Amino acid sequence: MRRPLVAGNWKMHGTRASVAELIEGLCQQDLPADVDVAVFPSSLHIAQAVEGLIGNAVKVGAQNCAAQLEQGALTGELAVSQLLDGGCEFVLVGHSERRLILGESDEVVVRKFAAVQAAGLTPVLCVGETREQREANATLGVVGGQLAAVIDALSVDALKNAVVAYEPVWAIGTGLTATPEQAQEVHAAIRAQVARLDAGVASELRILYGGSVKAASAVELFGMRDIDGGLVGGASLNADEFGAICRAAGN
Repeated sequence: MRRPLVAGNWKMHGTRASVAELIEGLCQQDLPADVDVAVFPSSLHIAQAVEGLIGNAVKVGAQNCAAQLEQGALTGELAVSQLLDGGCEFVLVGHSERRLILGESDEVVVRKFAAVQAAGLTPVLCVGETREQREANATLGVVGGQLAAVIDALSVDALKNAVVAYEPVWAIGTGLTATPEQAQEVHAAIRAQVARLDAGVASELRILYGGSVKAASAVELFGMRDIDGGLVGGASLNADEFGAICRAAGN
């Protein structure tokens, strides 16, 4: 039985005051004991989140990392060893905004994925298609290719200690959400792709859905066979809404 995970990606939001308020709200939430919960603050607020969530079940992750494990001469970046030292347990890798806006290639994503695992942290590999690719019926090919880049470079065993998050680009921050059936189709395809190489890894792999997840849509989405939780964007900035999404995963 796969344990659900709900992760909140705060993206480029937050001040010290608003983060303190959000953390206080999270600490007041009645979160289900059978669901893993994590938040991904901006790098500036990681330490504040880690300190504020001491004694709470909510874990902290980073939104990005350098494509190398150790510290070095790379101005403006954070080494995975620094994130580990700072209290992070997860790192997002290959988010569509970094792929499409900042030009990160599959090769860079693979290097970051490997660095995260080498530090003993858990990579959350983000995959997803644009609206044009979906309309061209290329969704499964695009998502499969992004996943295959990691498997081909690092082997299917690399997914034993990883999470995959399917985020249709056309549903991120747009208010649009894939139907539960659309999301399930892609999640099932991801699991089948892994199962062709290792059925055991596939059965244990947690695959999250992301793309304007709200409390109102979470129950139906999380009820799908191959959806193991969510990577939540804007709704994670509201403690009550995020708490409701976490409880939906517990149901």
